[in-house]
Amino acid sequence: MTTADRPEQVEPGAAGAAGVPGVTQAGSGRQVFRPDAVFEALGDPTRRVVFEVLVNGGGGTATSIASEVPVTRQAVVQHLGVLREAGLVESRRQGREVRFELRSSALNATAAWMADVAAQWDQRLAVITELAESRQAAETDEES
Repeated sequence: MTTADRPEQVEPGAAGAAGVPGVTQAGSGRQVFRPDAVFEALGDPTRRVVFEVLVNGGGGTATSIASEVPVTRQAVVQHLGVLREAGLVESRRQGREVRFELRSSALNATAAWMADVAAQWDQRLAVITELAESRQAAETDEES
């Protein structure tokens, strides 16, 4: 099994300090990024809408986000909690309100992981193509 096939991928420096949601500390002290947490968080269509509202608005409170989506404020709070656990958003108290803002590190690490998997598949397909073409060339030579 290759690294890309594993459910957890080590991404040095990809997501910040230990204790960051969506990132666990490996026994060696390295951080282990979990792309499954990001995929699970963004797998829900309503949660993606909440995420897009944050992307387009640059952040907001649960109340301001709820005014832009077809669910209750309580549902938005639950969706924001899942996004926070995946490391996609962070929250900070500002007076009486809690503001939510995007964290790009988990999304960037997921995109990098997907690009790595795609590159591995491209390499595999190039080998298969080369084998098929050399076999076809050999068969053509035999017929001549």
